[in-house]
Amino acid sequence: MIAPADPAVSEARSGLDRFGLYVHWPFCVSKCPYCDFNSHVAESIDAAQWTAAICAELDHFAIETKGRRLGSVFFGGGTPSLMPPETVAAILDRAAAHCELEDDIEITLEANPSSVEAGKFKAFRTAGINRVSIGVQAFDDDALRFLGRAHDSAAARHAVSVAERAFERMSFDLIYGLPGQSLETWRRSLDDALAIAGDHLSLYQLTIEKGTPFFAAHRSGAFVLPDEDTAADLFEITAEITEKAGLPAYEISNHARPGSACRHNLVYWQGGDYAGIGPGAHGRLRNAGVRRATRQIAAPGNWLAAVASEGHGTQESAVITVPKQIEELLLTGLRLADGIIRSDFEIIAGNQLESVLLPEKLDRLAAAGLLVCDARGLRLTAGGRLRHDAIVAALVPPSGPADRAVN
Repeated sequence: MIAPADPAVSEARSGLDRFGLYVHWPFCVSKCPYCDFNSHVAESIDAAQWTAAICAELDHFAIETKGRRLGSVFFGGGTPSLMPPETVAAILDRAAAHCELEDDIEITLEANPSSVEAGKFKAFRTAGINRVSIGVQAFDDDALRFLGRAHDSAAARHAVSVAERAFERMSFDLIYGLPGQSLETWRRSLDDALAIAGDHLSLYQLTIEKGTPFFAAHRSGAFVLPDEDTAADLFEITAEITEKAGLPAYEISNHARPGSACRHNLVYWQGGDYAGIGPGAHGRLRNAGVRRATRQIAAPGNWLAAVASEGHGTQESAVITVPKQIEELLLTGLRLADGIIRSDFEIIAGNQLESVLLPEKLDRLAAAGLLVCDARGLRLTAGGRLRHDAIVAALVPPSGPADRAVN
């Protein structure tokens, strides 16, 4: 049943020893109609108060993360490029006071391409940011208006140009699968984007999330998305075009030149540990052989009040049982082209991969050309990644007596 290792698949570093820090800045200039993230529009923000609160959270988590080597920091949101660069510098200084930093630490800031924020890029670089991820979403003004973005295509191109000069590494996001978008129009858009791309691109098909303005509009028939077959074709030509351009898909929605994958996101996808700080932030931390999931209070005002009164804004910290850890690793790890390293899976599961996931399940999916299981690990084929959610659901082992905290 175990297939020979595929020499075309790169050797991946174990993910379990990775440790990252996620800082959530919950504020935006406006709320996009497709966005279901924990983001808020505020008339005024007390930057000093927020800086102090985030640093206080770092002090709180320092006990749980003592002795860890920090390999990545990710400022997400919201729109963290609205933060004062001085706030970023203070947070990074406090993180460095508590953790040893890896020599090649990756420090990413998400940014929106307004001219004001782009003008701050140099200051962010001085503060310690060495990678920026820009929420371009489209280089077409009609598409940007549909998506409710606050910038136009000229501002997007300007931000990309400034970012290339300011940072060692740069990525930007695009959304495809828009109403009326054909294979040919997306091909042209992607070719234009690749002409100015850096070493990384994030390319997401538009999804309709409950609770967003797009959910109600789509349900009422205000717009129609491409059908399932067209969506699959869009996904396939995206992989084809980016690979030819030297940025193959290393994850379902992420493409990079060799060696340029987002190291922080690999923490999530490969089952590493990360501290999540800020309103609504999630984290995963191992201590004394037990892995816990943390979740911060979502409402910004309530989070601030809790940090002021309790010294932290954690709403929940719960043990993640072994079956749940396996489910999480399948859900995230199988998004990667490299898949899940066998040794990582077996450290978490405490048993051989085949004894946990069952040979008959693996054989059936392998025979259908959807999955490869070999001496190196478990991964989906290109066709399998199109059916990622269904395959994960089929593989997840049932909970039972093994439902225990990891030893």
